[in-house]
Amino acid sequence: MTYDLYLGDYAYSSWSLRGWLLFEKFGIARNTTLVDFSNQSVAEQLTKIAPARTVPAVKFPEGAVVSDSLAIAEELATRHPDARIWPTDPGARATARNLAAEMHSGFFPLRNDCPMNLRISYEDARPSEAVLADLARLETIWEHARTSYGEDGPWLCGSYSAADAFFAPVAGRIAGYNLPVGDAAQAYVAAHLSDPAFRRWRAMGLVHGQTLPWYAKDYPPRPWPGPAPRKAVAVAATSAENANCPYSGKPVTHFMEMEGRIFGFCNAFCRDKTVADPEAWPAFMALL
Repeated sequence: MTYDLYLGDYAYSSWSLRGWLLFEKFGIARNTTLVDFSNQSVAEQLTKIAPARTVPAVKFPEGAVVSDSLAIAEELATRHPDARIWPTDPGARATARNLAAEMHSGFFPLRNDCPMNLRISYEDARPSEAVLADLARLETIWEHARTSYGEDGPWLCGSYSAADAFFAPVAGRIAGYNLPVGDAAQAYVAAHLSDPAFRRWRAMGLVHGQTLPWYAKDYPPRPWPGPAPRKAVAVAATSAENANCPYSGKPVTHFMEMEGRIFGFCNAFCRDKTVADPEAWPAFMALL
């Protein structure tokens, strides 16, 4: 069964992150096509899979096209029941669906004032009263879910579910804009920042594409608050632990060393960018 998944920019497309996590976290294979956010319109780049005009979008094996993230989640859950995209417990499942739906249709001040930008973190974004109200609502619904169904784990309703995929970009916003939330909410954000899938997505955002100026904000920057990166250096080598570049999937041609291990990339840019921005690659450890 082959799915064609269309995604936007790794660093900036919050809905694309949600769509990608629905495949990545639940082990569903796909062919991926990236849409360029710096060039022509997204809709123009999706003409081959009309009527889709936004990302993420999925073309299913029989030709059906789905371009709504919640619909993608539900359709994948129907086609892959063993993946457990939604919790199996009825109460947890109902809660997870409600959480994803509220994220899907709400939190507009947070979305508008703090667009996802995984390339940078700010010291003080001076959130508005409307954004603070959104954050308070997030704390309420997250705490309710984790208290009711969290089973002492980091995720909202037990094991990782579509609800967590839908809030992953929110965690990125809270981290990126240093937004004020309490300890429980910060712990949930930290779980996302440490998640290998989230780290891999952010890694791809650091090395793929351009820094788009229209996402920049005039706030003082700070270091990204996720796990501390390891050190790496570019090396001359002939083989690596990975046969294909973690960014492009192409055969490796250039190499770096980290803690005595050699990793490969498809070109010098991927390697040098990764060495220069070491936050870009620790997630590879989960893949190799």
